[in-house]
Amino acid sequence: MQDPQAELPLTESTYTIMLSLASGPRHGYAIMQDVAELSDGRIELGTGTLYGALRRLLEQGWIDRVEEQEVDGRNRKMYVLTAHGKKILDAETARLRQLLAAAGKRLASGLS
Repeated sequence: MQDPQAELPLTESTYTIMLSLASGPRHGYAIMQDVAELSDGRIELGTGTLYGALRRLLEQGWIDRVEEQEVDGRNRKMYVLTAHGKKILDAETARLRQLLAAAGKRLASGLS
């Protein structure tokens, strides 16, 4: 597997999809709802966009499809982060924290 740093930066949509899966397996509709909540409504994924992103994440090995589960009387495909996907998510989170720290220092020094 490639170094997680080489995969950065992630788009906000990709980051929030992966962040949604950090708490455990989810089906597509649950991911869509969680992404909207995590982004305070800024990101509202359509089904085509979501499933295109999930397909790409599957191909990259960042997520896996797990056994279908019955949810609300329907069989749903469930997705989960892989160990490599978790490393990429952690690396992007660290990158964003660093960026925010630098911005905080710069803005604080500029207000003096």
